[in-house]
Amino acid sequence: MMYYSRLRMASVIGVCLIGLALCLPNVIRQPMASLPWRQIHLGLDLRGGSYLLLQVDMNSVTADRLRGLQDETRQTLLKNSLGYRNLTTSAHGVTFTPRTPEEAQPDIKALRAMPMNVPGEFKVEQAEGGQITLTLSEEAARQRSYDAVTQSIEIVRRRIDATGAIDPEITRQGDDRIIVELPGISDPERVKNLLGTTAKMTFHLVADSAIGSSVPPPGVELLPMTDGQSKLPVFSHVDVDGADLTNASASIDQQSGEWAVNFTFDSTGAQEFGDVTRANVGKRFAIVLDNKVIEAPVIRTAITGGSGQITGGFSAQQATDMALLLRAGALPAPLNVIEQRSIGPSLGADSIRAGGYSLAAGFVLVIAFMELFYGRFGWYANIALLANLVLMTAILSLFEATLTLPGMAGMLLTLGMAVDANILINERIREEVARGRSALQAMQAGFERATGTIVDSNATALLAHVMLFVFGTGPVRGFALTITIGIVTTLFTTLLLSRMLMVRWYARTRPSALPV
Repeated sequence: MMYYSRLRMASVIGVCLIGLALCLPNVIRQPMASLPWRQIHLGLDLRGGSYLLLQVDMNSVTADRLRGLQDETRQTLLKNSLGYRNLTTSAHGVTFTPRTPEEAQPDIKALRAMPMNVPGEFKVEQAEGGQITLTLSEEAARQRSYDAVTQSIEIVRRRIDATGAIDPEITRQGDDRIIVELPGISDPERVKNLLGTTAKMTFHLVADSAIGSSVPPPGVELLPMTDGQSKLPVFSHVDVDGADLTNASASIDQQSGEWAVNFTFDSTGAQEFGDVTRANVGKRFAIVLDNKVIEAPVIRTAITGGSGQITGGFSAQQATDMALLLRAGALPAPLNVIEQRSIGPSLGADSIRAGGYSLAAGFVLVIAFMELFYGRFGWYANIALLANLVLMTAILSLFEATLTLPGMAGMLLTLGMAVDANILINERIREEVARGRSALQAMQAGFERATGTIVDSNATALLAHVMLFVFGTGPVRGFALTITIGIVTTLFTTLLLSRMLMVRWYARTRPSALPV
């Protein structure tokens, strides 16, 4: 218990030296680009940056599903050779009138057999006037809302990551809101534009017969062109969905010299794209992004390679951003910025300064207390305390963690917990000395009595803060992370480093009395 082999000593010292080396990237510049250089990143409250509160447009989610349900209803009825009149959408469903009263029951039977996105998504009923209504259920609406926010969070994360932002914090708030925190970004206009674009790309055949008509026939809608000066009639049915895209990149078109966006489909999209172009050679095929027609080229030949190109007078930035949006995927609904705040670097610097002062003041007071009450053993505890701070910083640097003000508070609290452990050891040794034991016996008994208590108390604290990290969000997670790391480093420095220093001192001096 009181013997330290050379290997054990070398291991403890080696861990401390490795920790010191891992801390260096936070205080000196990277000497070589090829050298791994992991640093602690500062959070929004320390570095400054932008805060965005986004709201998912749930009305758009419902409207999109109703449009899809209307198109499915039309396709199902036509597939079963059933007619309809006045097919329209309302706030919560789709309504139409059967062609004849005799077709009402076949209509209902065919529509009830349609696939649903979730069980019980809609019900089919016939009103007293003979109209048939497909009504969306409340449970399905809640599930769609939850799925829309979850999907939006993932897509927002992919879009922001593609901009190069470091350690963004993206969390759900309530039923339909998303909080986005961007450390180091004080002008979030480009990010707002990226997040405010739904980027829903679809491919539709152009209804040439409806060109020039102000009232499109059923199944056809007028969509504006990107120039904003004209509209183009396209069939409402989506022939190819942009959700099947696997990649998109910006490049310069070799023929025109303009910026373009190249895209590639997965196997499903490539097959659909090939089938549509093969069956409609000579017709125009509209590329629609967020309900605006980017271009509508004529299909010259079947495109079976699963790739294509979009041109439209893009600038380099526009082509790059469009490719980014297509790669990240389409949002299920538009996102509205309902709150925006910017934290300047000066406020972040003030926070760092205040946090540093509090950490330094607490550290100095602890050192003075330990030296005053425990003498030499107090200084050994102070050395272990300094090593504890170094190891905490090293682990945070190794994982490139984000440090916030609550995280700095967690580091200060960890130092207090580490002092408690050292005080417990010294008090146990002092009690054994008071009982009349020899110096060696007092040290050994003191360590044995204190170790169990230290391990038990830190183990329960570790479990509590792990749960806090798992279920917490934002600043709470930062606080829990530093405390969790601090508990591990406290056990190492208290039970191994400080004990090693005390044992080596005893082995060298063989005192008759202990300085406690």
